Amino acid sequence: MKFLLPLLTAMTLYSASTTCSNIYLDNTAPDFINTKLSAKTQELCYKEFAVEHSGVSRTPLWSAEHLTRNNLNGKAERSNEFHAEARLSSDVRAELNDYAHSGYDRGHMSPSADFVDPQSNNECFTLANMVPQNHNNNAGIWAAIEGATRFIAKKQGEAYVITGPIFDGAKIERTNGRVFIPTKLFKAIYVPSFNQAAAYITNNAPGNTYQVVSIAELEKLTDINLFPKLSQDVKNHAMNLPVPKGSHSKETYTSGTLSQTTATETAQPQQRSNGFFDKLERKIHNFNKGY
Repeated sequence: MKFLLPLLTAMTLYSASTTCSNIYLDNTAPDFINTKLSAKTQELCYKEFAVEHSGVSRTPLWSAEHLTRNNLNGKAERSNEFHAEARLSSDVRAELNDYAHSGYDRGHMSPSADFVDPQSNNECFTLANMVPQNHNNNAGIWAAIEGATRFIAKKQGEAYVITGPIFDGAKIERTNGRVFIPTKLFKAIYVPSFNQAAAYITNNAPGNTYQVVSIAELEKLTDINLFPKLSQDVKNHAMNLPVPKGSHSKETYTSGTLSQTTATETAQPQQRSNGFFDKLERKIHNFNKGY
């Protein structure tokens, strides 16, 4: 999160307390390794996910889920009710007009397809859960990563997932001069049945390339301790994550036990590769002033 840290001189640990239950591992929210990231932040609890929102970037710094086989059992019906977050004051929140004609999708961090429950599906369309996302990335490799994550939760019974933006560089672009545009996106996953974790990272740009990194590596990029209760040994070793369906990039993975072949065959984007659905969603975005 280099954009917030121009005068950083010391790295300390800030404990982010949480009032959101049954979302985080051991009900412990991420810590800000760098206290400057906590400026203008507000925790937002929803039925099945939680957001740490930044009034500086007008995006989430992270969006967290506890995915289980049971809560993924069913078909998610998209709400498509994109809306500004009423619990945030107008000076720190994103508005629909901030995305209008920007050329970027309103990219979910906790995705619609994760929420079968109608209330939760509607809640995930809050702009507090969105970042400006390249459409090719959103509809392509990122959708495949989301599908792979759901596969892990269904196969192993549960997974703790934290998703968010990475703002890297001296100058960060904004939509409407207000909402920060991430340079990269991450999805960190901890699987209790393995006691192992890892994260996907993609550039917020066209293409199918991605990386799988350890949680320790990701923490260096984000300045956030995403899973405070995990041992350093677990953080240091990236588990073997599924290859996202439709990805053409080649990756070398470290130790892990999740079957790469089975995951590749099973984990799929939620029909996002279908041109009809892409066109339909783009029409919906345009109707809601999404671009």
